[in-house]
Amino acid sequence: MDQFFRGISQPSPQITNVSVDGTQNSPNQHLGDPNDPDGEVALDIEVAGAAYYAATNKAATIRVYWAQDIAAAVRAATRDGCDVCSISWGADEANWGAQAGNHMERAAIAATAAGMVVFAASGDNDSGDGGPTPANVDLPASAPHVIGCGGTRKTGTHETVWNNDPGNPSGEGTGGGFSTLFKPMPPWQAGAPHGPGRMVPDVAANADPNTGYNIVVHGAPMTIGGTSAVAPLYAGLFASFGTKLGFITPELWLNHLCFNDIIQGDNGAFRARIGPDACTGLGSPIGTKLAQLLMHPAASGARRARDLEAENEQLRATIARLTVTHK
Repeated sequence: MDQFFRGISQPSPQITNVSVDGTQNSPNQHLGDPNDPDGEVALDIEVAGAAYYAATNKAATIRVYWAQDIAAAVRAATRDGCDVCSISWGADEANWGAQAGNHMERAAIAATAAGMVVFAASGDNDSGDGGPTPANVDLPASAPHVIGCGGTRKTGTHETVWNNDPGNPSGEGTGGGFSTLFKPMPPWQAGAPHGPGRMVPDVAANADPNTGYNIVVHGAPMTIGGTSAVAPLYAGLFASFGTKLGFITPELWLNHLCFNDIIQGDNGAFRARIGPDACTGLGSPIGTKLAQLLMHPAASGARRARDLEAENEQLRATIARLTVTHK
């Protein structure tokens, strides 16, 4: 970590390891192993920390949760009062099943109700997501209270859908599509093409390894891509906008102009188009516009009023249940 941040002339973040269920940080120390998860972890921390410093000129404070279960880690981060959560692990909804998927969504609901924004990678195997058919979506990105993060290929002059295996629905490219677990499509996904369930992703950013992120793993520089880089990139950016933003996904969907619309490319089963789509969602971030949207005093006041109403509604529901139980 120190080597990476010195290399980009930034201070290292304050990093705290948190064991949720006895799981500990145990680096592999096997440089070059294609299945080495250390690159994933290093990518998350380095991209999130660098993005936050770039936006604020301040070192980030990062807690890394070690757990066997993603939902349990999200609940632990919620209890600890974290403001933003980045998740780069995931799998096809079919691998999760309805019970585990709903458990994940309940953890995300509790997290956003407590003010935490949750981002998750949409997967790196195009529309098939490595699943049994050409169209599957990745969890946790498909959970409605998680912001799904898709991928683009970004050069100095163009930005298109990330897909390095055209014609292969389970190749190397951004995940995206429609959930079969979370139905129907949420009403706040205004302007999205109609599908049977929640559309993934919501947002996107550069993910192509060929235009990727220069990081340091086991002391060696390497370039890594994937939507696993997009979730921490957004986490670092949104952490700079303030604390306790909560469930802001509907607000993002009401403000399409805060994103660069990606209109070229496909991810196998789905094609980019003008407006939101199942390849890159709303598009890639325009940081200054998002800052104006989320940091404007009027917007902050409206958000606080909305959150207060949501808390009051929860209290009313709790009181009603207690009253029924008492009777």
